[in-house]
Amino acid sequence: MWKLYTVIRIIKNMNLDGIDVFVKVVQMGSFTAAAKALQMPVTTVSGKVAALEKRLGSTLLHRTTRQLNLTQAGEVFFNHCVKALDEITSAENELSLVRTEPEGLLRITTVNDMGHNLLPPLIRSYLKAYPKMSVELVLTGRLVDLARENVDLAIRAGPLKDSQLITKKFFTSRLSLWASAGYVKKHGLPQKIQDLSQHQFIQFSRMSSPLKLVRGGKTVEVPFQTRVIADDMNAIKSFILHGEGIGVLPSFVCEPEASAGKLIPVLDEWMQSEIQVSFVYLPQRFISLKVQSFIDWLQKHRPETCLQSRS
Repeated sequence: MWKLYTVIRIIKNMNLDGIDVFVKVVQMGSFTAAAKALQMPVTTVSGKVAALEKRLGSTLLHRTTRQLNLTQAGEVFFNHCVKALDEITSAENELSLVRTEPEGLLRITTVNDMGHNLLPPLIRSYLKAYPKMSVELVLTGRLVDLARENVDLAIRAGPLKDSQLITKKFFTSRLSLWASAGYVKKHGLPQKIQDLSQHQFIQFSRMSSPLKLVRGGKTVEVPFQTRVIADDMNAIKSFILHGEGIGVLPSFVCEPEASAGKLIPVLDEWMQSEIQVSFVYLPQRFISLKVQSFIDWLQKHRPETCLQSRS
């Protein structure tokens, strides 16, 4: 393993200045986008590429006001650079496997609902356990390009379209009915499907009407009286918590209110559907210790009361 470490150190000390910047410019399609991803001024990015071209004695990019195009020499050089940088990353990841403790920055992306509810306490406990680690959490509804935006790990719900990425199941989440403890105290807890018609609903804007509930392969349609319609799960949870009605929520959105008894499951044997939540990361020969340690931590410390499937 000493030999591997020595090889990595030698490679890192070589004159690679500008190569990673050049690769990022090509991947992102512009100097501006690359500068944002690398957290550098645009002038620095442009200067590094220009210096690289001068050192090589070849023009790598044709620059116009609207786009960048690789020259023939640039295309050959880019392909070799990508392979070389991938090898360096794989070597670093292999070396990290022999470390006893992860360290460095871990960039994670997920949707707002999960980032606001499930992840914060898990990240806090992870950072306490691994003091040499830091985490950057990117919350967005769009599909983040992990390679282009330098993201180590995504946590995504539902079907995954990019078959080139590595996926690992995190948990299966139920979408089911919830009410606040105050609402139940005032209006009572429905005991059967027919009771739901007497209650007000907080409706997710993309939820079908009438509501379809499933139990053991049996599906029933439930008409409901809409109190509020919203397109954000956290807003729906807020209305439910304030006693405005009953609503459908994914189990992971209910933490920590469910554990604290502030949210009560309604007709818990019924659900609207289930969705799988997965870890997603780039294919590499060796998964880095920081990514593996975070996945292992979340698998071990997830709130089981909210994440278990009952189907």
